[in-house]
Amino acid sequence: MSNVFDSDSPTNLAEYSVSELSGSIKRTVETAFDQVRVRGEISGYRGPHSSGHAYFSLKDDRARIDAVIWKGTFSRLKFRPEEGMEVIATGKVTTFPGSSKYQIVIETLEPAGAGALMALIEERKRKLGAEGLFDAARKKRLPFMPRVIGVVTSPTGAVIRDILHRISDRFPVHVIVWPVKVQGEGSGEEVANAIRGFNALKPAGAIRRPDVLIVARGGGSLEDLWSFNDEVVVRAAAESRIPLISAVGHETDWTLIDYAADVRAPTPTGAAEMAVPVKAELEAQAAALAARLQGCINRQMDQRRQSVRALMRALPSLDQLLALPRRRFDEAAAGLGRGLELNTINKRRGFERVASHLRPDVLSNRITERRQLLSERMARAERTVERLLDRSKSRIDRAEAILASLPARLKTQTDRGRERLGNLSRHADTAIRHQLTRARAELSAQDRVLQSLSYKNVLKRGYAVIRDEDNRPVSQAAALSAGMGIAIEFADGRVGAMTTEGGNPPAGAKKRDAKSAEPPKQGSLF
Repeated sequence: MSNVFDSDSPTNLAEYSVSELSGSIKRTVETAFDQVRVRGEISGYRGPHSSGHAYFSLKDDRARIDAVIWKGTFSRLKFRPEEGMEVIATGKVTTFPGSSKYQIVIETLEPAGAGALMALIEERKRKLGAEGLFDAARKKRLPFMPRVIGVVTSPTGAVIRDILHRISDRFPVHVIVWPVKVQGEGSGEEVANAIRGFNALKPAGAIRRPDVLIVARGGGSLEDLWSFNDEVVVRAAAESRIPLISAVGHETDWTLIDYAADVRAPTPTGAAEMAVPVKAELEAQAAALAARLQGCINRQMDQRRQSVRALMRALPSLDQLLALPRRRFDEAAAGLGRGLELNTINKRRGFERVASHLRPDVLSNRITERRQLLSERMARAERTVERLLDRSKSRIDRAEAILASLPARLKTQTDRGRERLGNLSRHADTAIRHQLTRARAELSAQDRVLQSLSYKNVLKRGYAVIRDEDNRPVSQAAALSAGMGIAIEFADGRVGAMTTEGGNPPAGAKKRDAKSAEPPKQGSLF
């Protein structure tokens, strides 16, 4: 095997390839910074990539470092990173040889203290409040007696059991539970989708839309309740057309959904008490109101009876009421005969006046006038038909002229199409020739690159390749033993040879190799 040192080199410095140097730097950095904790502010965060990984930067007032959270780690985070949030990241520093950059691969991420989370909540509260999502004017009143109640919570916790138990004790109604995660990655999106899903139901559908919604979760730390401070949850609560009760945490716990909800309950049990009244109390109240109503009806009937009796005493007798109508009827009956006679005389006089105008000559004149009018209209109709016939003949003549000239037009258009087709064919031939020329040039360039990377060019500079009896390249002397036949390949051909000694290195060399764990200063050519 040829020596890796070049006799023409002016120095004894080891020669590295770019990949070897980048790999050595990567190993050095990862060894020195295998586990670090970095405090900084998130910058350039745009959410997880389509691959599920998240790329952003951590910065302070003087420097910044690129950061990445792999998909598996991102799914285990307790809260979602946001732009401008101050966090403490734990991970290892590594390099990216493709662009000579270094970055921290984050394994755990936590906020830089409760103060930072509270500051983030206050900032988000001011932003959403400025949009009017917390205004009291947009809050809806709860229905007094809902028929269906929708509950958005975890199906396995004690919260849903407390709510169902309290509703069944107070006023049993139909309850629809939308199971969601209430903590961890993706829980905010699930709660928001559940609220929007309830609002998308139809009032008369197979699953009836609830009359009131309860979003509930048990108590916990600020990080545990962080999903209910998510902006998507607050917007979904504000957009809900169904009255919404927020029951997140204990009485002292406040989240942003409490401000956007129509009513805030101190506990999930309190939300159930707000949603429905007590059935026994309603029945007692209804019975008391029914008794009062019956007493009022009885008293009103007694008063009406007394009023009717008083009015009856003040009314005149039946004879007194009918005396005047009877007199008017008798007078009308006495004048009926005279009225009929006068009416008959008036009708006869009117008929005689009309009959005086009905003479034969008047009827003859009217018939003559009607005949003349009919003759004039028939003459006008004949002239109109003649004009229409003339117009139709003119149109037929123009159509015959157009049909006569149609073959010549078709021939002209055919000649133009043939000429255009020939031009397109010539353009296509030229484009194909240009494309073939470019393809040949690219193929030649690729062939030159391939030839430059071939190991035979290295052999032309005085090096050789050693092959064993199976024609496999030998890269180490330890692979050869005494009396083995080998082939030595030069640039101009091959020659056979026989080894006289084994390839095992001396014992001193083995000890030196065992003591040295560093990579060789001079890399091997093969």
